Amino acid sequence: MYSKENYPSRLLEEAVDAISSLPGVGKRSALRLALHLLRQPAENVHHFTSAIDSLRDNVRYCNICRMISDEDICPVCSDRSRDHRTICVVENVRDVMSIENTGQYRGVYHVLGGIISPINGVGPSDLTIKELVSRVSELCGDSSPAAGDVAGVTPGMEVILALSGDVEGETTSFYIFRQLSGFPVKVTSLARGLGFGDDLEYADELTLGRSIVNRQPFRP
Repeated sequence: MYSKENYPSRLLEEAVDAISSLPGVGKRSALRLALHLLRQPAENVHHFTSAIDSLRDNVRYCNICRMISDEDICPVCSDRSRDHRTICVVENVRDVMSIENTGQYRGVYHVLGGIISPINGVGPSDLTIKELVSRVSELCGDSSPAAGDVAGVTPGMEVILALSGDVEGETTSFYIFRQLSGFPVKVTSLARGLGFGDDLEYADELTLGRSIVNRQPFRP
């Protein structure tokens, strides 16, 4: 019998170590997956590893919204039928996929790449907030005016803060709201069909869809 630390093959051990580096995969599960791959036809395994290599080496991030894409501009940003004056701000790529699955949203997105989390060492400069402000500035057709000079809202211009309802998500939303306060833009947030602390990724499509449709002005 081989112990947990003693493998019959160095190659198997290296495969287990690699697979167990994935989030949520322990050593036992990694060993089971490695042995499963070992039983598959070589062409199946080669296709699997080739797809992973291609993902890592060739995937791009949209130059506009930072969504994962095969091209420099993602399909959403290049779609002229979308409302490009409505920007939905999300934490990550999974949130974009969740919202798209509702079929209730026809605007575009902006992926922050995370949320402000001092405990985890994530500050505003680690996110794409500066790029969001630049997008809004271009759409408003001017650089940021003084907050007191803003008269009304640019017609049709809206930024939806679709971030998690926990403390870090609310902190990030408030920071973005302050950064956009000098622009004539409507800032809204999801209706609270989502519970406090809920992640968009785990919300059912009906609840998430209603939260988008019934969004409301952001109130810090």
